[in-house]
Amino acid sequence: MERLNVVKWGFIGCGEVTEKKSGPAFGKVEGSEVVAVMSRDKGKAKSYAERHGIKKYYTDAQSLVDDPNVNAIYIATPPSSHATFAIMAMRAGKPAYIEKPLAASYEDCLRVNRISELTGISCFVAFYRRYLPYFERVKQIVMGGEIGKILTVQIRLAVPPRELDYKSGQELPWRLQPEVAGGGGYFYDLASHQLDLLQYWFGPIIEAEGYCQNMLGLYKVEDTFNACFRFSNGLSGSGSWCFVAHQSARRDRISIVGTKGKIVFSVFDYDPIVLDKEKGQEERDVTKPPQEHN
Repeated sequence: MERLNVVKWGFIGCGEVTEKKSGPAFGKVEGSEVVAVMSRDKGKAKSYAERHGIKKYYTDAQSLVDDPNVNAIYIATPPSSHATFAIMAMRAGKPAYIEKPLAASYEDCLRVNRISELTGISCFVAFYRRYLPYFERVKQIVMGGEIGKILTVQIRLAVPPRELDYKSGQELPWRLQPEVAGGGGYFYDLASHQLDLLQYWFGPIIEAEGYCQNMLGLYKVEDTFNACFRFSNGLSGSGSWCFVAHQSARRDRISIVGTKGKIVFSVFDYDPIVLDKEKGQEERDVTKPPQEHN
C-alpha cells in the first residue's frame, strides 16, 4: 500500500547543489522522495535520473510541473529563472522550495509573494542552515542567556578571489553574471545565509543602510559591502563583506555581544564555537553534517 502524505519532489535543475546536498538529503527524509527531475540538457537530466534512481526526467519545466505524480517543486536553477518557475508551480497548486536568493530582483520577489498570497500555495526559500546542529547550538547559547542580554552583533566575511573569478564573459561563475544572478554577486549568495540566521533569532531587519562598491574590477558586479542594520526588537548590528580580499585577511565570523560575554562562530567554515565569559574562553565543537552546501 502506498504511504500517505508523501512529498513527491520534482527537481527543476540538476546541478551541483542537487548532487551535494538536496539529492541525497531529500531521499533520506522520511515521507520524502524525488520522483522526477528536469534539465534543458537531455543528457544531463537522463544521467542524473539514472545515477540517483529517479524514475522520470524532463527537458521542459512545465511538463515536470504538470506531472500528476509530482506534488512539490524544488527549484535549483540560477536566480534569473526562480520567479518564473515558482509562479509556474504555485499556479499549478504545488508548493515551491527555492534555492536562495528568492529571485534576482526585489520586484521579482514581490511577484512571487503576491502569487503565493493569491493562490494560497506556499513558497519557501532554502535557508536550511537554521536547523543544522552547529547553528542550533549557537541558538541555545544565545537564547539560553549564557552571554546575558544581547547588545549588538557584527558580521565579518572576507575571502580572496577564486581562480574562476579572473575569467570573463560567460566563463565567469554564474553568480558573477548580473543578467543571471542579479547585481549582488557573491553577496546575494553568501550573506543571505548569515542575515537569515540573525533574523531567525532576533526578528526581521526593519532598517538598513549601506554601501557597495566594485573595488578590484575583476567583474561587473560589486565585490565589497558595508552595512548597518536594526532588528524589530531594537537590536542593532553591522556587517562587512569583501570577496576580493588578500588571503591574510580571510575571515568568516559572526560575533554576538552580550552583558555577560560574547559568542563567536562561523557560517561557512564550521570553526569551533568560541564562548568568551568572565571565567575565560571555551570552545564548543559541533560535527559538520554530511549533506551541506553553500
